[in-house]
Amino acid sequence: MSVPSHFKLNNGTSIPSVGLGTWQAKPGEVGKAVGYALKSGYRHLDCALIYQNEKEVGDAIKASGIPRKEIFITSKVWNTHQSNVAEGLAQTLKDLQTDYLDLYLIHWPVRLIPNETSQLFPTNSDGTRSVDRSWDQRETWKQMEGVYRSGKVKAIGVSNFSIPYLENLEMIWEVVPVVNQVELHPYCPQHALKKWCEKRDIFLEAYCPLGSTSSPLLSDAEIAGIAKKYDVTPATILISYQVNRGCIVLPKSVTFSRIEDNLKVITLSKEDMDILEGMAAKGKQQRVNTPLWGHDLGFDDWYGPGNVNAPKQ
Repeated sequence: MSVPSHFKLNNGTSIPSVGLGTWQAKPGEVGKAVGYALKSGYRHLDCALIYQNEKEVGDAIKASGIPRKEIFITSKVWNTHQSNVAEGLAQTLKDLQTDYLDLYLIHWPVRLIPNETSQLFPTNSDGTRSVDRSWDQRETWKQMEGVYRSGKVKAIGVSNFSIPYLENLEMIWEVVPVVNQVELHPYCPQHALKKWCEKRDIFLEAYCPLGSTSSPLLSDAEIAGIAKKYDVTPATILISYQVNRGCIVLPKSVTFSRIEDNLKVITLSKEDMDILEGMAAKGKQQRVNTPLWGHDLGFDDWYGPGNVNAPKQ
């Protein structure tokens, strides 16, 4: 059985199963990476205002000569724009040089209050993040539904939302999120979250599918063994794992050879999928992205398995 090249979202939109992530791509690099990715066959780009490179991404899309309608573009509203989603969207559309997005997400369920220290990462006088703890994410979602109805975005979703935060949105949503983009890999499979979302026809999207530069995933002996069996790289196994389990996957790279390799997806056997699905439960649970927002966002593994490393109250 072949793995799907696209998934159908709950509003009927078709999304490529593999997209190019543009997080942490440096100025001067991201445009070249996007240009090469589009030339290599990618038709799905994952962007965000906070990456501060959307103008360069937009230039690369324009230079590619590929019609806009053939490219699936995602972006995300940043934390400081949660009280004015339309303003954040307008900036993104301007930078990407397009009049619509295929998918728009709430980047984090955290509102930051912009002040004189920064319009993106504002801090308080004590150096902590300027977080608005009174803000209800349902207010942001209502605005997301508004820009969806305006036609400026073809689909809306969330990112980094745990089950408690999703349950809060579910109380008022009129438009069901099409995706929840979260950290996903064999060391952080998020089984319970995936099950909850699947019941509501919400896809999970995987960021950091290869872990990070310091992650042991690419050198894990079990993963390496599976890769050897199929005569592919560990990266191919990690990317294929997500598509095989029904998740959209967003590998990122600015290295041309890796960009091309990351588009390769293979069918994995049930036996190998079971090994990958069970790694975290056998003691390998690990996250690579836990920003210091001042609270754990409702994930039961934010500070390690069972939140064992959570700060003392």
